[in-house]
Amino acid sequence: MKAISLGFDGMTLADLTAIARGGAQAKLTAGSEKRIRATRRLVEKWVEDEKTIYGITTGFGALSDVVISTKDTRRLQENILMSHAAGVGEPLDEETVRATMALRIKDLARGHSGIRLETVQHLLALLNWGVCPVIPQKGSVGASGDLAPLAHLALVLVGLGEAFFKGQRMSGSQALSKCGLKPIRLESGEGLALVNGTQVMTAIGALAIDSALTLSRMTDIAAAMSLEVLMGSRTEFNQRIHQIRPHPGQASAADNMERIIQNSEIITSHKDCSRVQDAYTLRCSPQVHGATKDAIDYCRRVIEIEMNSSTNNPLIFSESQDFLLGGNFHGQPVALAMDFLSMAVAELANISERRIERLVNPNLSGLPAFLVRDGGLNSGFMIAQYTAASLVSENKVLCHPACVDSIPTSANKEDHVSMGTIAARQCREIIKNTENVIAIELLCGAQALDLFTNLKPGEGTLKAYQAIRQTISPLEKDRILSNDIMAMKDLIRSGKILAAVEKRVGELR
Repeated sequence: MKAISLGFDGMTLADLTAIARGGAQAKLTAGSEKRIRATRRLVEKWVEDEKTIYGITTGFGALSDVVISTKDTRRLQENILMSHAAGVGEPLDEETVRATMALRIKDLARGHSGIRLETVQHLLALLNWGVCPVIPQKGSVGASGDLAPLAHLALVLVGLGEAFFKGQRMSGSQALSKCGLKPIRLESGEGLALVNGTQVMTAIGALAIDSALTLSRMTDIAAAMSLEVLMGSRTEFNQRIHQIRPHPGQASAADNMERIIQNSEIITSHKDCSRVQDAYTLRCSPQVHGATKDAIDYCRRVIEIEMNSSTNNPLIFSESQDFLLGGNFHGQPVALAMDFLSMAVAELANISERRIERLVNPNLSGLPAFLVRDGGLNSGFMIAQYTAASLVSENKVLCHPACVDSIPTSANKEDHVSMGTIAARQCREIIKNTENVIAIELLCGAQALDLFTNLKPGEGTLKAYQAIRQTISPLEKDRILSNDIMAMKDLIRSGKILAAVEKRVGELR
């Protein structure tokens, strides 16, 4: 796999997921190396001149008025890593840590931090070797960036902290040794440069968006399958409806579902039935799914801007030979986007769970109760619907916006914070829950096709059904359903169902 270049601009969501999820290597551009060297020369000159610069020759936060002597600047760098490494909770997963490392390198590669090139190269080497620092999930308030988690990441550079390497948890010094690396000794300003930024919340957010993009299309597939077996109409996907309310996502969802059910013998078979119109969960699916698509697109733009931003403080400008103190580390843009994405994805689960209820309820579906023969002896998908209901209710709790909360820190010096990392973690959990709900709808839809008719479903629906049945057999009698749900979730994440459908009907949006 081609190495991803990290420079001033141009990093995409695809680049980041290639590194985080695909194991791609990364490298610095020649331009970024030049910028890093230029700003470092400035820092060294200012330190030599004993210039007062926040975080370089002073303490941090509320201690910014304390001037640090030249002889203590090295000690200050290690102190900031140890003192700020106050995170708690389970470690972040490897994908998120790799994404965080790539984003931290990307920020430093822009050349506004004053860090040494050797230090950035050391961090790059850890990423490419597959060293995964142990980063506790909790402890960031999302302004001065992600201080606590980034401190845990940086500890490994100096031979402290812990890391995972080839599946084993070990000390930071051991991890370095196994890669043939030595602990690096940080110079003035480098400790702050390593911990000051929004990379943890941005990493979690970026991977959440990548998952949401797949999940949005899979929800269209699940809904199309449900519509067919529930004897729904294709009218709601007619282009003219969506042209006169031209939200882009709505049009995309309608177009996706119309192509998925193309040439459905099931829908054609009941075109003259007495039903006037479908329930909202079927008829309004383009409007609901589409609003989520538009929200995902907005959040993606925010995250990709953040991925290509400088979030340090101070910010050093080598061209003008000066520095500015500001607040680019404040995670409010990411926090708002992640809370928005949480609500948008939760709505996919909400509408899906209501379709699941229609599928398992014989009074609404006309199908055997809970989609199983010999009902009573077999409970079929009865409790799967309970699980879906539980997950959507949990999502509603998790959708409480983190960004509206703030609590002062650092002796009231940092008196408004974003809670962006909490917002991102909540969003990630909502996506996991929603994947399970969509998995249950797909299980029910495929089961209904087995029970329903000998008529052929739509071209895309048939491909989805076939991809499912290659892995998961029909439910002839009761079995442990959690295994089926997990298998279906793995199919969603693998992209196999989506690929099969898109090969037949074209790319879904």
